[in-house]
Amino acid sequence: MVTEVPTRPGEAGQSGASQSEAGQSGTGQSEASQSEARPGKGTPRKSTPRKVGVRAAARILAERDPVLARLIDEVGLPSLPRPTETHFATLVRSIVYQQLAGAAAGAIHGRLILALGGEVTPERMLTLTPETLRAAGLSGRKAATLLDLAGKVLDGTVPLDPRALARESDEEIVARLTTVRGIGKWSAEIFLIFQLGRLDVWPTGDLAVRKGYGLAWGIPTPTPKQLDLLGERYRPYRTVLAWYTWRAARLYGGTAATAVNS
Repeated sequence: MVTEVPTRPGEAGQSGASQSEAGQSGTGQSEASQSEARPGKGTPRKSTPRKVGVRAAARILAERDPVLARLIDEVGLPSLPRPTETHFATLVRSIVYQQLAGAAAGAIHGRLILALGGEVTPERMLTLTPETLRAAGLSGRKAATLLDLAGKVLDGTVPLDPRALARESDEEIVARLTTVRGIGKWSAEIFLIFQLGRLDVWPTGDLAVRKGYGLAWGIPTPTPKQLDLLGERYRPYRTVLAWYTWRAARLYGGTAATAVNS
């Protein structure tokens, strides 16, 4: 999982840092089926209905692009982590791990879980004071982020109920998550990929994605704006493209930490 969720380090949104990954699954289908209604004009684009698994999507893209076909030959078919925590607990872990080395973040996260009595819920989080959170080793900013997240989950600003999430587009979920202070677009996108298993997420702000694309396709490292356009031809499976750019960053560029480290 990476810079904000699985062992998710810093929120600068550009991560080459990797997130802790809870076991791999072949499909990444962790969320209820998405709505299949065709959105009307002006309606946010809904996520692709989960009829195609991540591996089947990779095969589809390989037929379109010889570079991806080569990457599949070199590193195999993709897999996404099967979530082992609740959505709230995953976001909490992501916040704690931002911009910290794995061992230090793990120790702080462990102390936080103890303070919560093992109950990682928004209700329980709001019983902790900022001082208690600081005593666990969290910075003042992260303590404020955790409390803000808990409050927004409970008041409905950030719905984490699986049925509610399944009705929302990727863009809507990102917009809601980024209302929480300290959660940026990149963090929200990583949540979509690794926790919800959404297949059409394209984290153009991730430096490793940009570098990996440039190395694999033999072009100068694209800017986020350029990468956004380059990803259009891979809809509705841009998550698969991101997975392979992370791999390419390690394979061709020696990048040590990306969102997919295994």
